Amino acid sequence: MHKPGHVYLVDDDAAVRDALGLLLLSHGYMVRSFESGEQFLAEVDAGSDGVAILDVRMPGLSGLDVFDQLRAVDSELIVLFLSGHGDIPMAVQAIKQGAFDFLEKPCAEQQLLDKLDDALEVVRGRSQSRQGQQAVDKRLATLTQREREVMDRVLAGKLNKQIADDLNITIRTIEVHRAKVFAKMGVRSAVDLAQMLAGKAA
Repeated sequence: MHKPGHVYLVDDDAAVRDALGLLLLSHGYMVRSFESGEQFLAEVDAGSDGVAILDVRMPGLSGLDVFDQLRAVDSELIVLFLSGHGDIPMAVQAIKQGAFDFLEKPCAEQQLLDKLDDALEVVRGRSQSRQGQQAVDKRLATLTQREREVMDRVLAGKLNKQIADDLNITIRTIEVHRAKVFAKMGVRSAVDLAQMLAGKAA
């Protein structure tokens, strides 16, 4: 059974790529391997979901160079570094800049799998959050212009009478619009509605 989220393994050492690639495949991960940072950046969309395992030291673009380029385009790929002993200070600095973690070579199999599962849990959380936001957007799109006007005023804490005065329509009409807004948005109260839209904004 495949675990959701791709794993991108970037290392110039073919033996490392083969060993880690086979390990991850045997545990159900979807793995793609790359022999250089340049190849990885050329073939993988920076907007992809997943985890990139980057060797710190590679000919050409280093893992840190690749990480910098991913950051420059606001990539959501989660980065784990593979570092030799002398590279640990660099890896720690990268974590301060947003990398997920680093593993010292040679890394224990279970340590790698545990770190990878932690990183993929973040990937799944982001994906669910995006899906939730898309669902809210779809519901908002079903509202009429008048319903949006009523909703905005409800969220501002205005009473039905105040909204009726603002829009120059009857309180009864406001009650109808308000009920339709709640029905279309799938909420039971103004508080629920505010929480839903606050989550979208976050």
